[in-house]
Amino acid sequence: MLDYKFLFYIEQNYSFEILRPLQSVMKAHGYSVAWLAIGNEVNINLFHADEEVLNDIQSAIEFQPDACFVPGNIIPNFISGLKVQVFHGLEWKKKGHFVIRGCFDLYCTHGPATTERFNQLANEHGYFDVVETGWPKLDPLFTTEPFKLDVKNKPVILFAPTFSPKLTCAGVLFEQIKNLVNKQDWLWLAKFHPKMNPELVQLYQSIESDNFKVIDTSDIASLLQVAEVMVSDTSSVIGEFALLNKPIVSFKNSEPGNYLIDIDDPVLLEGSIVNALTPADDLKGYIADYARELHPLIDGLASERILADVVDKLNHGIQAKRDKPLNLFRNLKLRKQLHYWKC
Repeated sequence: MLDYKFLFYIEQNYSFEILRPLQSVMKAHGYSVAWLAIGNEVNINLFHADEEVLNDIQSAIEFQPDACFVPGNIIPNFISGLKVQVFHGLEWKKKGHFVIRGCFDLYCTHGPATTERFNQLANEHGYFDVVETGWPKLDPLFTTEPFKLDVKNKPVILFAPTFSPKLTCAGVLFEQIKNLVNKQDWLWLAKFHPKMNPELVQLYQSIESDNFKVIDTSDIASLLQVAEVMVSDTSSVIGEFALLNKPIVSFKNSEPGNYLIDIDDPVLLEGSIVNALTPADDLKGYIADYARELHPLIDGLASERILADVVDKLNHGIQAKRDKPLNLFRNLKLRKQLHYWKC
């Protein structure tokens, strides 16, 4: 077996949950793994003591990875190796999900909802491969222990809005949620994206009580397990919750489907949650159908599939016949951003 070296190129804290299952599988197979954190958004204190962390772009180049794994949108071409897109979320409706930026050799998709479109794009562009592997972040989803609660015997509502100013429901639902916290004997758990407007986070922290908790954790899987209903908008975490066959109340979802209880008026929130707590059979069926389309592979082996396909590509080459574009302007911008001007 060749001792391949793999690089995780990350720019956000959410990358840890996505890539650590993949790292575990790689190490179990005897491969070397290193991390490169770019920018100021990654909290370096979240790295584990046994993880190899590279200090800068020069260290990554000297590492000479055989493949690079990226949950974000871009990676410079002056780092060696096969460039693998693993995605930062399941929500394919968001702007930019299907934008091809000329950076990747391989797209590891989650299910038919995205695989079909990326296959079409692969035929159009001709320089990358697509394989449906599932998402590594979900490998532990079905076995993670539920978040430990001090309060028992209350319905648990997970509030998980997106951070995008155009899509988030955090601001518009605040007063309604505040009222429900005092009115209904429900336990609300609020999990905010790291990029959420800090002023909005502080607003919700101001109403913390026995019925409302703001949870600061990078392990959202445990929150998904413990909650009975989710309230969100167009967040990618909606898909993860649906895979557990649980109902979601969404506010002005960008492309609402029949698997959602979608509302466009905050006044409708209470009644929608009540309905979600005792979902109708047809809603349960719609959720199951959506889950099969989004991410049908629920065996927890996405990381194994990604690794196997990447190793196969390294051994035999990708199927795409065209070369990737030079991407001169984008890579020039990345050189400037990373302060790297060597050849």
